[in-house]
Order: sequence, then C-alpha cells, then structure tokens
Amino acid sequence: MIGKTGFTEIAEEPLVYTQESLDRLKRKGPPILIGIPKETAEQEKRVVLTPEAVTLLVNNGQQVVVEANAGKLSKFSNKDYSDAGARVVYTSEEAFDTEVVLKVEPPSAEEISYMRPGSCLISALQLGKQKATFIQQLNKKKITAVAFENLEDKVGGMPVVRAMSEIAGSTAMLVAAEYLNSVNDGKGLILGGITGVPPTQVVIIGAGTVAEYAARTALGLGANIKIFDNQIYKLRRIKQVLGQQVFTSTIDNYVLGQALKESDVVIGALRAEKGRSKIVVFEEMVSQMMEGSVIIDVSIDQGGCIETAEMTSHNQPVFKKHGVIHYCVPNIASRVSRTASYSLSNIFTPILLQMADIGGPEEMVFNYKWFMKGVYTYRGSLTSAHLGRKFQMTHKELQLLLAARY
Repeated sequence: MIGKTGFTEIAEEPLVYTQESLDRLKRKGPPILIGIPKETAEQEKRVVLTPEAVTLLVNNGQQVVVEANAGKLSKFSNKDYSDAGARVVYTSEEAFDTEVVLKVEPPSAEEISYMRPGSCLISALQLGKQKATFIQQLNKKKITAVAFENLEDKVGGMPVVRAMSEIAGSTAMLVAAEYLNSVNDGKGLILGGITGVPPTQVVIIGAGTVAEYAARTALGLGANIKIFDNQIYKLRRIKQVLGQQVFTSTIDNYVLGQALKESDVVIGALRAEKGRSKIVVFEEMVSQMMEGSVIIDVSIDQGGCIETAEMTSHNQPVFKKHGVIHYCVPNIASRVSRTASYSLSNIFTPILLQMADIGGPEEMVFNYKWFMKGVYTYRGSLTSAHLGRKFQMTHKELQLLLAARY
C-alpha cells in the first residue's frame, strides 16, 4: 500500500480557506477622467455608457463622472451608476469639467463654456444643425472634438452609423405596423400577412443598412417588399445579405410611381452622399397613394427623400397629407433608448480602454487613422476641409499637424 504523502495529509486537514477577492486591474497609464452629462435635447433619451460599461472602465483604473439622471430615460438609475463605481454629480458643470466628455447630442454654447480648455469631446456633430459659432466656441477652448458618426472601424466601416441604422431600420417597420392599424386611423392592416389574405406591400427607397434591417423585419413578418436604389452594387449586396430573391429596381419614376400606388408602407432610407438627401418621391406620387398608407422618412434628418415629408417629434410624430400618414421623426433610435444605449456603449467602451492604454485622446488622434477620421477641431484649429467650405473658415490639415508633431 502506498503511504500518504505530505500533500495528502494537508488536503485532509479540516481547514477553511477564505476566498480571494478579485483585484482591480492595474492601469498602464494615468487614469482618464470621463464625463457623462445628462442630455438636454428634447427628443434625446439615450446615454453613451451603461452601468456595466462603467464597471469595466473603473475596474481598469479609469474615473467616470455621471450627471444625475443621465440614464433615467433609458431606465438606468443613479444607484446603478453609483454601484458601478461612477461618481454621480448633480450639476452639468461637474459632468463637463472632465478630460473626455461623451455625449449623444452636440453640446450647446452654455455646455461648451463648462468644458475644460484642451479637453476632448466625443459626440454627434449633426452637421445640418450647426453654425460657424459652434466651431468657434470649440476652438476658443482648444477642444479636440470628435464626430462619432465619422469614426471608422479597422475595416473602414462606420460603427456608430451602422448600429443606429440597424436600430432605425428594424424600429421603422414596427412603427409602420403601429400606424397601419385601425386604432391609429390607418388602413386596418396587419403588417405582413396571414393564410388566405394578400400580404402587406412595402416599398423601401434606399439599399443601405436601414433598408437592410427594415427589409429583414418586413420579410420576417411575411410582407412583400420592393427595394429601390440608384447604386446597382447596393442592390446586389442587399439581395445577397437577405439571402433570397426580392424585387429590386433602380429609381425610375414610372416603376417607382406604380409601386407607390400599390404600397401600404413606404420607408424612405436614402442616405445623402454629400449635403442633403435627394428628393425621389414627389408630391404628385404621394397624392396617388391609397388613403391610410404609411410613409416613414428615416432620412428626414438629412432633409428627407420624400417631398411631402416634414420633420416631426416623438411628442407629435405623425401628420396626414393627401390622406397618407407621414412619420418623420429624425431620431428613431431614441424611441428604443435602452437598446440604443447598449449599442453605443459596446462601441465606446473598447475605445476608451484603448485610449487609456495609449496615453489619452491626443495619442489616439495621432496613432489611429480610424479615430482621426472623426476629428474636426484640434487644439484651436478646424481640421475638416468640408466644414471649412461650409462655414467659410480656414482649416488646417490634421496630417500636417501630425507631421509637425514629429
């Protein structure tokens, strides 16, 4: 018989061992102070970081300041953020007085005045709403401003635009279903189809990400769809990703006009290449549509692609013209703010961790071209040629500033 070893005797001793607690990861550089202010725009309900993301950042040595009730409209409480390790503050001034400010909507003039000189702003730019004074205020404080809709990933995609477009496309079809029913004075139809009843007819204008996810939702419910776009490669791509043969066509006035006459739902998802969206559905076409049909112009924030579309709000989302229900809310993703917040948080948490590892926002600008793509002001200089032309302001090429730095 083999005798017991010393290890066996130790293992058999009736000892109680305490469980080791998890230690916080040691940071590689100095901590970054990150501010999450409360959104003040009327229709904005999203928040950029969720409590789970805050926990991850804090455990990696970063400091997060969250303004009270910043996550309230997405059902994240102050306690959620406090338990996650954030410092909850009760004034906007404290939330903006940080090294990096994360927002959804661009800051107002008052909010810019709260920011630290030389700090970094990451938010939407929303070019259509901006004036030259906005750029001047940022430059006066030497703020490095990053438009998150222009950020690219490592394969050249735009992660924020893609994520919000996925949400907008799926949600647009759910909105259409809501306004097709009799309760909302629609045609009294179910979106999709049931046995023995002809399916709903859906026309989608555009073949990008919004169109893809609108089409997925419509097909899943059993609707018939027709997709129009002037870019053949986009039409090929969307047929491929949907995995089935669907009706596609270039934007021909006659073919489109006939499709609109027979449609129950029209989704305007034509993304502007430069400037505002191009009008492709004219008022005469809308006047020939069936009464109670639904138009949802997702591209309304860029001017819209439907002539009768006029911007609406979540409080008063629809109006009727020629008997057709128009839904033209520019911020559809905010309708499902909790889902959208998780999506934004998934994008920005790795960026913030990477920023901390490399040494701060300035190092991100000069080491990663995909991050540089979003920068439009840098330490007192406008760096976007497009904004320079729009506002008739001088600009400095960021690449030249990079060369000067080295």
